[in-house]
Amino acid sequence: MVSRPRILLAWSSGKDSAWALHVLREQGEYEVAGLLTTYSAASQRVPQHEVRLKVVELQAAAAGLPLTAVPLPQPCPNAVYEARLCEAFGAAAVSGISAIAYGDLHLADIREYRERLHQGSGIEPLFPLWGRDTAGLAQEMVAGGLRATVTCIDGSKLPAELAGATFDAQFISALPPGVDHCGENGEFHTCVTAGAMFSEPVTLVAGTQETRGGYVYTDLLPV
Repeated sequence: MVSRPRILLAWSSGKDSAWALHVLREQGEYEVAGLLTTYSAASQRVPQHEVRLKVVELQAAAAGLPLTAVPLPQPCPNAVYEARLCEAFGAAAVSGISAIAYGDLHLADIREYRERLHQGSGIEPLFPLWGRDTAGLAQEMVAGGLRATVTCIDGSKLPAELAGATFDAQFISALPPGVDHCGENGEFHTCVTAGAMFSEPVTLVAGTQETRGGYVYTDLLPV
């Protein structure tokens, strides 16, 4: 039997990376050997999504995959961020990893940045969801059994009552005109709790909400 290339998946805790895991496993071209995430060493949370590292560890366990968690200082200069990631790329290459997959959908500048970061690393960047229509993709996720909680919203683009909502058909229908259905422009971020990519649901409860810099964050706590 010919072995499949072993890859890592960049893991944000949200729906896009979770759905990328599902798609990669369905396609079967690669062996997803683990998840890779960055987190603030001070807050023990994933940047932007503001999801606790402990929750990400529970997600990795539900996905049946080891987690490589890269600590970042707070604040984190971009040079430090890139250096930490390049260290992770080097370690992954030594362990036989050939690529890292990302859940990016259509932001060309983000893809170009990742491709530049990978140059010379020996690790190829993959984009299994790239170019998908986000309205159709959001519906596909919900219909496919993905369940997620909205952990962060941009208060300038979404009404405050959507903070902490479940990412479902009702949430999608409530999005104002011009808001990407997958939040690809940063309108919202999510934390996945169930779906085909998990062997069992991750049970979380909503904690406090906090508004900072125009964004509303909903804390999620493990049960």
